Amino acid sequence: MGYPDSIKRLIQYLMKLPGVGRRSAERIVSYILHAPEDEVKFLVQSIYQVKRSIRLCRLCRNFSESEICAICRDGRRDRTLICVVENPQDVMAIEKSGNFNGLYHVLGGAISPLEGRDHRELEIASLLSRIKQGNIHEIILAMDADAEGEATALYLIQLLKPTHIKLTRIGMGIPSGANLEYVDATTLASALEGRRSV
Repeated sequence: MGYPDSIKRLIQYLMKLPGVGRRSAERIVSYILHAPEDEVKFLVQSIYQVKRSIRLCRLCRNFSESEICAICRDGRRDRTLICVVENPQDVMAIEKSGNFNGLYHVLGGAISPLEGRDHRELEIASLLSRIKQGNIHEIILAMDADAEGEATALYLIQLLKPTHIKLTRIGMGIPSGANLEYVDATTLASALEGRRSV
């Protein structure tokens, strides 16, 4: 017979989440069924609240609950330094390292010819606009150490070289093919300290 239809539907939906296979989905459903009703309500409300209230920062494209994110609003940050990353999760990973005090710019992905995604789908025009408006002394390219990250970094290097702003690239200690969001804080701190000019 198997599971009732409502459980089957929930399992199928949970399996759409990244990294969740059938066994994990079944364990999550079991947890939900055994959890107190208030806890389940809080979980559902939290998911809905995040979906409703989180937007992208107008300046850097990081996750935010307001038009401008907390990092961009922080007057203690070094506004002459921008770290360019692929995704908001990369911002969180670098922030955990505790070794960066500049601003960020989130591209919203990487160039990926196999997936049909080119530079026009990334937040590159807004990066160029920030460079024109501000007093930027250095741009750190912190793309993932995979083929898409390398292609994106090379494209940005060619595009930004004429600005004569110092361009650096992290990499020391980051294994080839690694995604920044999964790299530990110590390794990321070392990569930021050991960035190289490009």
